[in-house]
Amino acid sequence: MSNRKFPLFLTFDLDAETMFTARDPAYAKRPVLMSQGAYGWKTGIWRIMDLLRRYDLRTTFFIPGIVVEQRPQVVEALLRDGHEISHHSYTHAWITKLTPDQEREEMERGFEAIKRATGYAPRGYRSPVGELSDVSLGLIKEYGFSYSSNFADSDQPYLLTIDGKQTDIVELCWRWAMDDAVYYLCAPTVLPGRGLSHPAAVLETWISEFDVLHREPGSMMMIAMHPQMSGQPSRLAALEAFIKHALLHEDVWIGRCDQVTDHLRAELKGIAAAA
Repeated sequence: MSNRKFPLFLTFDLDAETMFTARDPAYAKRPVLMSQGAYGWKTGIWRIMDLLRRYDLRTTFFIPGIVVEQRPQVVEALLRDGHEISHHSYTHAWITKLTPDQEREEMERGFEAIKRATGYAPRGYRSPVGELSDVSLGLIKEYGFSYSSNFADSDQPYLLTIDGKQTDIVELCWRWAMDDAVYYLCAPTVLPGRGLSHPAAVLETWISEFDVLHREPGSMMMIAMHPQMSGQPSRLAALEAFIKHALLHEDVWIGRCDQVTDHLRAELKGIAAAA
């Protein structure tokens, strides 16, 4: 993939309260815990949108369908700014705990919620908690997604193979090292023993990741963030510093997942055909 721009994906999972209710529905009766999730849609996402606006960036937000339904003002603001809304289940339920019928229901309800709110079918799918089942890929194909962000086996985009056949679905891998939750998620009453990383340490990690990947032909960088975490002031400052570092490189493309994958797909098909 020589002579192409380096794709840098700044993506956001707006889990809001589902970050906790997916673990245990009984958590919905704990208002202080719920407020930690609500920070994402009440406060954090507005800071993030303002930051992206200042740098004239449009990116992708993966949102559970129930959050899309509950927070239309957020979806409307994201659409006004030109961001993409993609599929992140319906209730953020952990796929490993679902039956195939339940997983299909999560897929269907989330899909329809986004269609109603945005006027278009979501083009990308990211599973909750970074897991798929043995039926997930079939559903991704059946629902017509053009890209997926679920696997963690490559730093290069590639075309998914499903049931032994290569598809046109572009896989945009993520890794825990580039997910803000492992550094910033701290809820001592439900996640004992988890501490907080200093934003400066996260910034250093992500800059190091960027510098290595940027040197490697064909690579990309996928960062997965959550507005309830990265939308907090010190973390937002670190994100802005990272954006400034990335934009020092003229060949970096920070864009929406759908638009970037549309650009990459032809190249990926050509590479696969020549292999």
